[in-house]
Amino acid sequence: MLTTEEYLYFTDRAFDGMAAVLTELGDELANRRPELPGANTPYAIVTHCIGVVDHWAGRLVAGRPLERDRDAEFRASGKVADLLARIEEAKGRLREYVAVAEPRAPLHEEAMPRYRDTLIGRTQGAALQHVYEELAQHHGQLELTRDVLLG
Repeated sequence: MLTTEEYLYFTDRAFDGMAAVLTELGDELANRRPELPGANTPYAIVTHCIGVVDHWAGRLVAGRPLERDRDAEFRASGKVADLLARIEEAKGRLREYVAVAEPRAPLHEEAMPRYRDTLIGRTQGAALQHVYEELAQHHGQLELTRDVLLG
């Protein structure tokens, strides 16, 4: 089993990689949607990742009363500097959430229906692993999106 320090090392790497991509793209490209079916802007992808952290780790693992508008995450836009600050804040919150996690304990409330009957929806540890899974996947998606936008 990973230690808290080890887990956060990997989540930080994913977030730091996303921050580097956003910085490279700048405001205009970070808010541009690639011309691909179903594509999202880099800004929206990272906003979604912050939503994942707060929902899964904050609400379901740490039991924080947080509301989430998942659809709005994919419509988000703004300045890269503001999103970089939000990434750092999310990393800080994730540390707080992980610090109170009980990996073998059940979630503080049921996961959404599509995850409810999977391993992801059973324990706090599995939910935290899902957070890392999402951050890693979306970090890769963001790198590919950057490559398409830079053409």
